[in-house]
Amino acid sequence: MRKAFAVFKREYLEVVRKKSFIIMTLIFPFLMGGMMFVPTLLAVRGIEGKRVVVVDGTGKLSEAFAEKPSDQQGENSPMEELTGKKAGNQTGQRVTRSPELKAEYVAASGDLKVAAQPYLDRLKLDRGRGADRLDGVLLIPGDAFTNPEAKMTYYSRAASDFITQERLGNIVNRAVSRGRLASRGIEPAEADRLLKRLQLEGVRVSKSGEEKKGGELSFLIGFLFVALLIFPNLIYGQEVMRGIVQEKSERIVEILISSVPSLQLLGGKVMGLAAVGLTQVMAWMVMGGLMAAYTGGAAAMAGINVFQYFNLSVIPWFFVFFVLAYLTNVCIYAVAGSVSNSEKEAQQFMGPIMMIVFIPWILAFPILQNPDSTLATVLSLIPVFTPVTMFMRVLVAEPPVSQLILSIALSVATIYVFSWITAKIFRVGILSYGKRPSPAELWRWLKVA
Repeated sequence: MRKAFAVFKREYLEVVRKKSFIIMTLIFPFLMGGMMFVPTLLAVRGIEGKRVVVVDGTGKLSEAFAEKPSDQQGENSPMEELTGKKAGNQTGQRVTRSPELKAEYVAASGDLKVAAQPYLDRLKLDRGRGADRLDGVLLIPGDAFTNPEAKMTYYSRAASDFITQERLGNIVNRAVSRGRLASRGIEPAEADRLLKRLQLEGVRVSKSGEEKKGGELSFLIGFLFVALLIFPNLIYGQEVMRGIVQEKSERIVEILISSVPSLQLLGGKVMGLAAVGLTQVMAWMVMGGLMAAYTGGAAAMAGINVFQYFNLSVIPWFFVFFVLAYLTNVCIYAVAGSVSNSEKEAQQFMGPIMMIVFIPWILAFPILQNPDSTLATVLSLIPVFTPVTMFMRVLVAEPPVSQLILSIALSVATIYVFSWITAKIFRVGILSYGKRPSPAELWRWLKVA
């Protein structure tokens, strides 16, 4: 054990002293935050500066694409809702152009496609043609008020421009609904009151009856913790694989194996890098905790309890499942390093296996959305997937205690079996060179080691 501890100490100190480790520990939370929030922010802000033409076959929706005077009831106009900002005009005059999304309204009659053709031609122009450039053309059919089956058509430069398309559709649908109600004698102000949407708030009820806020923020926190569980394991699993391949290719392992038993060498490497991963994750959680305390304090002063979206009791479970997930996956990486003569060979060996290991991450959305479903329950009791999937369920629900105990027992049994197999393959493979062994040869190694 003393020699295994020496290997553990060497592996741990060698990594934590690297500048790359320190830099990654400090900047990873910001990178993760950027990966999660920046694309959404850019997608939402992508509507700014766009130019669209609304060709209205009804000729009755000009008010929907004009901003309401600022002295009327203090409510947002349709165009203000579209752009997400209040009108800047304080004179009471109507503003027909938004600085964020420029919507040009055209009343049309007859053949709608013919009336829209000049604008569709402008849509084809190069983006650098200044004021003549268009990003979209919306066609509203003339029977929109009378035909419930009528359909709008939106032409754009990109088929994926769904944010602009959806918001324009919402504006038209609201205006058409107001018009239909007005035709039945309902005043516009009353129509607005009837059409006002209700806010929906999600609340999670625990088995003890405790209520906690849910919804999008809880879902986002779930994804963040799952990422913290999965990606450090992959990173340090690859470190184990890379270290074994490097020592094997440089023949350093022949010196190590002469003074340290192969099982102790493997155990020291695995546990050393597991400690590195835990050190890094704990540093991230401390940073996150300080940020959460600061944010929570500021929010508490505003009367908002941010901790209602997160249960602190999941943190111990995080460390339990982190260790189980790491020890489950690292054995596979150690085998890949043992049977390969180069990092490229090891990556080829791991490719198909990683597709299987990543299944819980691929299915994270349906699992977090419905943690008690058959899919989530079965996947959380399949040994290779158990640590990640069961932790997802713990994050957003309260799985039965019997399933929690069974999942941990299955993970421990899997780790024992994987460790036994890895130790046998490592003992033979670490000193084997040349062609990578076939599955039949690996089976022979298991029998003779």
